Amino acid sequence: LKELHKKTQTTKERAFRTIIKNRTFHGGILAAGSGLLKNGEAGRGISSRWYPTTLARRLRDIGHIRERLQFQNTDAFEVLKKYRKTDAVFFIDPPYTAGSKKAGKRLYKYCDLDHELLFDHCCKLKGDFIMTYDNADEVKDMASRHGLAAKPIPMRNTHHAEMTELVVGRNLDWMEGTRREAGADRPEAHLSL
Repeated sequence: LKELHKKTQTTKERAFRTIIKNRTFHGGILAAGSGLLKNGEAGRGISSRWYPTTLARRLRDIGHIRERLQFQNTDAFEVLKKYRKTDAVFFIDPPYTAGSKKAGKRLYKYCDLDHELLFDHCCKLKGDFIMTYDNADEVKDMASRHGLAAKPIPMRNTHHAEMTELVVGRNLDWMEGTRREAGADRPEAHLSL
């Protein structure tokens, strides 16, 4: 883990260091105050999140489509407006600050978000979208007010406790009969607000 203490000079070095931190920090959280895994999943320590063969395959897969990827350091609401009238499909993973838990305030430096405005923007999209949220009554109420569906899905938190989070979208019928396989990876490519 000497890599974590090296001074990074290039974008490539910073990217590599970010990958290391994401895979070795508790829950992959990079926020201030987060630290290295201690026990990890099933007592496997860092190796519970650091699996070189899989990570290398994922990076190669990204390399194959790199010309089609675009990263923007901008306001996500502006992106939603820009692509509102297109057939673009959105996966939106806002900080979990709606409802009573407000985990996003602990986990992210930038976590303030007008959730009602986000729901308003999503309802105006021509293309499809899904959002993930805490399983909170406030989120279910917002979804209902906007005529959206909200369904719970199983997940494990960073302490490996089983819980549920919500998937929100226009039509979630495709989720019927699906279940998350034990040990399956969560989607990691998404629009974060």
